[in-house]
Amino acid sequence: MKNTKTAFSILFLLVLGGFLFIWIEKEMAFREELEKRTLPSSLHPIVEEKRDQLVAEAAEIGIDVVITDGYRSPEEQDILHSQGRSMSGNVVTYAEGGESYHNYGLAIDYALRLDDGSVVWDITRDDNGNGESDWFEVADIGKKLGFDWGGDWQRFKDYPHLEMTFGLSIRELQQGWRPEDKME
Repeated sequence: MKNTKTAFSILFLLVLGGFLFIWIEKEMAFREELEKRTLPSSLHPIVEEKRDQLVAEAAEIGIDVVITDGYRSPEEQDILHSQGRSMSGNVVTYAEGGESYHNYGLAIDYALRLDDGSVVWDITRDDNGNGESDWFEVADIGKKLGFDWGGDWQRFKDYPHLEMTFGLSIRELQQGWRPEDKME
């Protein structure tokens, strides 16, 4: 009888240990998945590097570019989205929080800085005097660096916007997919 109780106790502990092991494995997988889905809080390192290159290359041809926006939290995105809807102002985005590449650190917005330090969003200016729009020259530099430009979009032209999607859709980013931190 004593051997039966001991065998039963050992079997019970083994089964309990098995359940604990499975539970711990599932808990760790859940935490990894949750960590993967966490939104970034800054620009992606490659986007940051290309942003700096954009500013430098534009300066080389006499264009002073200012980056007006980069990473944007979902809360900031919601505030921008409400502009022109529940808040005064013009509609500047159709993307709500979590629906913009800015929310994943994969987009920047730019404008032109004048000699007096003021910032303009004038797509016709030619301050470097080469007969081409400075705005479009900056967009071309951005595209050469691997950005997609909002001015090329068919529906809503977002001229200040440059993004690097790394082939990921917003839906995939919402599901937790993230681009690598370095180019291969």
